[in-house]
Amino acid sequence: MKIKLNGEPTEVSAAALPEVLAELGYGDAKIATALNETFVPVAARVGITLSEGDRLEVVTPRQGG
Repeated sequence: MKIKLNGEPTEVSAAALPEVLAELGYGDAKIATALNETFVPVAARVGITLSEGDRLEVVTPRQGG
């Protein structure tokens, strides 16, 4: 299925958000996610399914100032 990951076209085979994140290499990383511009908390990811053309944003925390 084709989605946009952080604005870039990306092909994934999984549909459930946790499996998509694992497929993309995020696994158990501490990240923030948004699907179609709506924040998805960690606890809610299990019930989220992606569809063709969805926009997934993944943000990793960084230190600095």
